[in-house]
Amino acid sequence: MSATSADPEVTARPVARQQESVWARNPWAGYLLRRSGYFVVSLFVLVTISFLLVQLIPGDPARLSLGEAATPEAVEARRVELGLDRPLIVQYLSFWAGLFTGNLGESISSRMPVIDVIVQRAPATLEIAFAAVAIALIVAVCLGLAFGALTRGGRRRGTEVGFTSVSAVLAVIPEFLAGILLVYLFAVTLQLFPVAGRSDFLSYVLPVTALALGPAASLTRIVRAETLTVLQQDYVRTARSRRMPAIRLYGKHVLPNLLTSTLTISGLLLGSMIAGTVLVENIFAWPGLGGVIVQSIQGKDYPLVQGIIIFYGAVVLLINLVIDIALILLDPRTALDKS
Repeated sequence: MSATSADPEVTARPVARQQESVWARNPWAGYLLRRSGYFVVSLFVLVTISFLLVQLIPGDPARLSLGEAATPEAVEARRVELGLDRPLIVQYLSFWAGLFTGNLGESISSRMPVIDVIVQRAPATLEIAFAAVAIALIVAVCLGLAFGALTRGGRRRGTEVGFTSVSAVLAVIPEFLAGILLVYLFAVTLQLFPVAGRSDFLSYVLPVTALALGPAASLTRIVRAETLTVLQQDYVRTARSRRMPAIRLYGKHVLPNLLTSTLTISGLLLGSMIAGTVLVENIFAWPGLGGVIVQSIQGKDYPLVQGIIIFYGAVVLLINLVIDIALILLDPRTALDKS
């Protein structure tokens, strides 16, 4: 064999080692690339399912939207209007083209572009959703940390039993039931807050509380359990034995280790909170997307239903992506472990 000839396996090894060293030197880039890939795949699945929603409805969507008394000519005109007369693959590609150009179709009931309806109504929904998430996180971290410190090592059994019982009850109360109870107690009976509508600051209190109550209780239990686990770690015991001030001990050593698990669980709770806005908005007559999607389902306004589903799903996926990025900023070992 000639000295200039090379074994393909031998020449491939340095390339593989070079690529491996690139990812090893920059694990953040690899993690962000993979996580962004998951986001794109999830978004693709979400859009595909939303598109197939109309196709999987039993019967003819055009006939269902017009009613049984509609004439065949009217039904055929509605099919053309909805684009159902074209081949399925053409409809699918056209659906994607509309997403990239911001054209989600036209609402059957209002004759407004779907994107305009979402732009008008989405801010009201996002306001109470983000406020509920923020309040749930703040309340859960503060109360969970406090009750974890109070009940560490089996101390204050009465406090532990009371906390566990109350938080367990609050965690299982559905958002719509919490909303009804809050309206009856604080709006109708005590008349402290408006019954419904979106006006001043006070009108936000009840719907945000109804959304945040259950998730905050569930998250508080998790934060307390994590607090008890962290307090058993050797480095915390060492810091305590050195008479470290409590503020520094919990702020520097305990709290940072709680935030990663808290943010992870909050990402899981976010989906239920976004879905809960649909019921809460109908209870409080909130001018968001919740009431619109209920009306569009009842009125068989399929383009509007599709657009709102994509919006809700995209918001949940995007916020979970942000949470994952926040996790690696708080704890870079997350990126290293998943590289």
